[in-house]
Amino acid sequence: MTPLAGARVVVTGGAGFIGSHLVDELVARRDVEHVTVVDSLVNGSRENLVRWCGDRRIGLIEADIRSDDALRALEGADVVFHLACLGVRHSLHDPFTNHDVNATATLRLLERARAVEVGRFVHVSSSEVFGTAQRAPMDEQHPTWPETVYGAAKLAGEAYARAAYRTHGLPVIVVRPFNTYGPRSHFEGDSGEVLPRTIVRNLCGLPALIYGDGRQTRDFMHVSDTARGLATLAECDAAIGRTVNFGSGQEVTIEALARTVAWLVGRPDLDPVHLEARPGDVRRLLVDATLMRRLTGFVPAMPLHEGVAELVEWFRTRPLTPAQMLQRIEDRNWQSPAPEEVTA
Repeated sequence: MTPLAGARVVVTGGAGFIGSHLVDELVARRDVEHVTVVDSLVNGSRENLVRWCGDRRIGLIEADIRSDDALRALEGADVVFHLACLGVRHSLHDPFTNHDVNATATLRLLERARAVEVGRFVHVSSSEVFGTAQRAPMDEQHPTWPETVYGAAKLAGEAYARAAYRTHGLPVIVVRPFNTYGPRSHFEGDSGEVLPRTIVRNLCGLPALIYGDGRQTRDFMHVSDTARGLATLAECDAAIGRTVNFGSGQEVTIEALARTVAWLVGRPDLDPVHLEARPGDVRRLLVDATLMRRLTGFVPAMPLHEGVAELVEWFRTRPLTPAQMLQRIEDRNWQSPAPEEVTA
């Protein structure tokens, strides 16, 4: 029997971008008994889980990951996937809350998982723990020099997870996805990312905004592959106690990505506009996923060009128009939100 067969699973952040796709993956496997989603709905949304509305195998607990309600959700859980977090740009304007959610709450969750004897705890970290590549491709032994409080807090969460395994034997797996993209990805607020923001701008007839020279690189993997990889890793006994990188192993510059989007939108005339570099922006990311392949045999299935084309079409069919979505984009989404006007 695999760890997910007949399991009661908790997914923190399960109404978010990656988390909701993981829920889809788990429910589609049909051998999972029940999935409990714990999400504050700050970045996630009920809409991301709408296809499972009325399905008795899915439950949603709307709770901050720092709350006692979130901790109680682990009671009776066989497997926990911990994805709840606040993102990179958020950490630039609110570092203390970012650390509290990404690091301190992770420690509390691990302690609760130990107390209720969770059978497997998959801690989803981030390639941001590495900072800019000092050598490439980047394996698990690559130095960790995070550029931001987000990266530092995710690294702290990793350390707590490894300590829980080494000190108490909690069956922990730490996984570091590199850049994930696909349907349900964020364009709005401080969680907005380069691909969805660029697509929305191009659909409105506006050029991509590139911060810096555009030669910074990323390693993008489609969210369907990320979800499948997380579920696959959770079932790998040999991964317990390990820290595992995974991504596509394909490197692309932000400039090239912006031009690909413009071409797919049908506006190759929209040349990107370059602005000053963002603070804490990682220069280069490229995964060495050898360990992931060796442990699980996992290989990503979605080519980048095909996945981006799919994402463009997904944004074309949203209930909101591109113009309405554009109103929710903050160009400098690492800055503190402007205080709301107070009217008498």
